Amino acid sequence: MAERSDEDPYLVLGVARGADDETISAARRRLARRHHPDLAGDHATRRMMRINAAFEAIRTADARAGYAAAQAPTPPHDGTGGAGPAPGRPSGSVLQFGRHLGWSIGEVARVDPGYLVWLAERGEGEPYREEIDAVLQRIGITRNTEHDVESRAWRRSMPTG
Repeated sequence: MAERSDEDPYLVLGVARGADDETISAARRRLARRHHPDLAGDHATRRMMRINAAFEAIRTADARAGYAAAQAPTPPHDGTGGAGPAPGRPSGSVLQFGRHLGWSIGEVARVDPGYLVWLAERGEGEPYREEIDAVLQRIGITRNTEHDVESRAWRRSMPTG
């Protein structure tokens, strides 16, 4: 029977998911006696590598907890980028990529104008360059130098008085 390296370690070792440390160690010893290359020949090397990898993955309670966490299903994607859902009051084109996925250019400008400067310099931003420049110009930012943009955005965010 062919085995894959991404196999479930519990299946490789032939133990139940609730097995304790001693049961898992005993299963490894039993399989090692049968599949060790010194006893079963060189063709058993890959099988023994799989047995050892499975044992390492679940040999202790901490390792089993880590393995279980890694196997947990990821929550469904909510359709937004890293910045989360759009803040509201959309204006302009809506981005279908990146950390501001689903945000309009106007929404991005209110929250993260530096991202628009960065986007306009990239190939992905080419279709939006004129719109980005117009929005940035309305809020007093030009794309000539990044330092200039960062310092103005920083000054605008500082409390006055």
